[in-house]
Amino acid sequence: MNKAIRLNDICTYVRTHVRNPLRSEPSTLAALALFALMTLVAPTSFAAEHDDDHKEGQHEEAAHDEGKALTTAEIKQLGIVTETLRAERLSDEIRAPGEVKSNAYATTLISPRIPALVQKRHAKLGDAVKAGQPLVTLTSIELAEAQGALLVADREWQRVKALGSEAVSGRRYLEAQVARDQALAKGRAFGMHENAIDALLAGKSGHANGELTLLAPHAGRLTSDDFLIGERAEPGRTLFTLVNEAQVWIVAQLPPSSAERIAVGASVRVVAHDKIELLGKVIQLSHRAEEGTRTMPVRIEVRNDKDQLHPGEFAEVWIATQGSSEQLAVPKEALVQLGGQMVLFKANGPGDFDAVPVKTGAGRGDRVILENGVKAGDVVVVKGAYALKARQLKSQMGEGDAD
Repeated sequence: MNKAIRLNDICTYVRTHVRNPLRSEPSTLAALALFALMTLVAPTSFAAEHDDDHKEGQHEEAAHDEGKALTTAEIKQLGIVTETLRAERLSDEIRAPGEVKSNAYATTLISPRIPALVQKRHAKLGDAVKAGQPLVTLTSIELAEAQGALLVADREWQRVKALGSEAVSGRRYLEAQVARDQALAKGRAFGMHENAIDALLAGKSGHANGELTLLAPHAGRLTSDDFLIGERAEPGRTLFTLVNEAQVWIVAQLPPSSAERIAVGASVRVVAHDKIELLGKVIQLSHRAEEGTRTMPVRIEVRNDKDQLHPGEFAEVWIATQGSSEQLAVPKEALVQLGGQMVLFKANGPGDFDAVPVKTGAGRGDRVILENGVKAGDVVVVKGAYALKARQLKSQMGEGDAD
């Protein structure tokens, strides 16, 4: 709009002072050209100068904000917590390969106790089941006979007990009671659970039909179910393998010289799938080397609440030894990547934090050893490092826009 107004001014000047521009003196034409050039260029130069002043102001403002110390309220809002670095006594670690195995103390084989036919399946391979959940229903002639004997013995006992020991002889009273107890024990030995026995004696489950439903004794996952409907299952034949995977074992193989440095109860870091890190502890040390490898098996127990580990997988374990050394260490969350470097925020004063590049060493649980970059006595940020990183990146982006 300003350029259009100035062009109109030029045209008006030409009409007023130069009636025939083609016949005008060269000096007059040169003056007109200079006037037009100054009119068109001056606003642009002024705008450029104004923009440069504005950018310089933004740059100074961004630099001022970056160097500004945080207030107490801002520190609390960002969740910043500091800690004075001191040398800590940390256990040394031994690295070893390991294999995930089922926890044998939390594994149950589901099998019949008497010869039976598989009548109905209630669960299948891979199912996660709860304690008391039906797994499979069987039918058995031996169980039908035991159920019939239990019914007869229970009815006789109820009759004798109602008459009382005064109405019948002491021998008859005792015989009825013992017969009922023996029949009840036989039903339990055949695999009948208490609810099934109560339903049978109450007349709610028919009369001695020989059916037996096997229930899950505890919560877990079914890892095998090698049977078919209609198949005859002999006593002790495994129909299901039920494993509680909330805790698994990892068996690590160590040279004898390394195994002797480890104690039962030692803490263990487990790295699986190249990224998952879990904590465990040594629960058993073998007193006999494997013949093939001449290594000592070390059994480690690991919590597996999120079902991340499965039997047969391989993992890397870091086992704490009985030796220890003093090291500077910080929580893992205190370290962040900034500008392609691992940094730690160091406090220079109240609310004043600088990103300091550091070299890290091995981890010890949830802490990481610091090899250089800081020293004992330095005050560093152990919580809120990501908030400080975001604040610094925001300031740098503001400077980039200003440029």
